[in-house]
Amino acid sequence: MMDWTDRHCRYLHRLLSRHALLYTEMVTTGALLHGDVPRHLRYNAEEHPLALQLGGSEPADLAHCARLGEQWGYDEINLNCGCPSERVQRGAFGACLMAEPQLVADCVKAMVDAVSIPVTVKHRIGIDKAESYDFVRDFVGTVAEAGCTTFIVHARNAWLKGLSPKENREVPPLRYALVHQLKVDFPHLTIAVNGGITSTAQVQEQLQHVDGVMLGREAYHNPWWLSEWDAAFYGAAPTGLTRELVEAQMVNYMEREAAEHGTPWYAIARHMLGLRHGVAGARRWRQVWSDHRLKGQAARDVMAQAQGAALVSA
Repeated sequence: MMDWTDRHCRYLHRLLSRHALLYTEMVTTGALLHGDVPRHLRYNAEEHPLALQLGGSEPADLAHCARLGEQWGYDEINLNCGCPSERVQRGAFGACLMAEPQLVADCVKAMVDAVSIPVTVKHRIGIDKAESYDFVRDFVGTVAEAGCTTFIVHARNAWLKGLSPKENREVPPLRYALVHQLKVDFPHLTIAVNGGITSTAQVQEQLQHVDGVMLGREAYHNPWWLSEWDAAFYGAAPTGLTRELVEAQMVNYMEREAAEHGTPWYAIARHMLGLRHGVAGARRWRQVWSDHRLKGQAARDVMAQAQGAALVSA
């Protein structure tokens, strides 16, 4: 979700669900050790509960970055062992780390020793075309011994060669049964499943077998879905939210961001283009919010034009 789930995206998602745990895009240890720390770690107070996802493979570097995350107020540190991109592999982290479970365990122990907040791991069920359940079982067992108690498992293998990151989300088959078996074999661990889940009914089905569900691209492209979650999964009362109310709250946020940080509204608006997914007039509404000719206008004026266009074309 790099370049997708930035703080502006997460602000939108928090408007829609008060309870879902949000994750940052993956931040590499190199970016924090040698780059602009505030740029990578700044977030809105409204985003809690919020996990910082790190990418790296050096225990000492990860421990340092985990401490930074805790100092900045994050609620969880998550180590990415699932990203299959070749760019990430060249940095020797992401999914290729699954081939070195003891190294992952060393990384986790270094972070667990460095911070008092939870340290979790996101990973795949395997790498390349080896489909043995024993591989992921042994990986989880080794890393759990280092102090990790929560594993978020993408129910596909990661093919490290020959597939793009997009193809890696589509070509390797989904095998939810392996994730379910992890919960059977490690009942004391928190096991969450990820991959290919696009409806509330599917989430409810998965929750019969595991402790949690992580949603990625479906939540991004169809964010209004999040508005169902608090009532469906957390027992909360309906909020009375409407798409128009959320859009207006996002415009308030755009104005605040422009005043405080000079952020242009279109850098934020791109994350809410799916807000009217499946609704009549959505195409014209998206076109207005995406119109580069309107960049010089105020966000509130663009909203009025977008809503008007949606009504006309509905």
